[in-house]
Amino acid sequence: MKCTLCEAGTLTAGTTTVVLTRDESVVILKQVPALVCGQCGHYHLESPVARIVLEKANDAVSKGAEVEIISLKAA
Repeated sequence: MKCTLCEAGTLTAGTTTVVLTRDESVVILKQVPALVCGQCGHYHLESPVARIVLEKANDAVSKGAEVEIISLKAA
């Protein structure tokens, strides 16, 4: 799949780090399965992975975490 950001690279299966912020909370998710551009590093999350990422982030925010680092390994 061609990268939608740089249009020069190709997206291939890999992992990335996703950083989300909401209000005063920062949630960092490491080792997130994604399609990653070899040219610019832009990533695309498939729907099931995006749901998991948002669920983990919402859990961290709801428990009042200022900064939370979560390792999300490929299932």
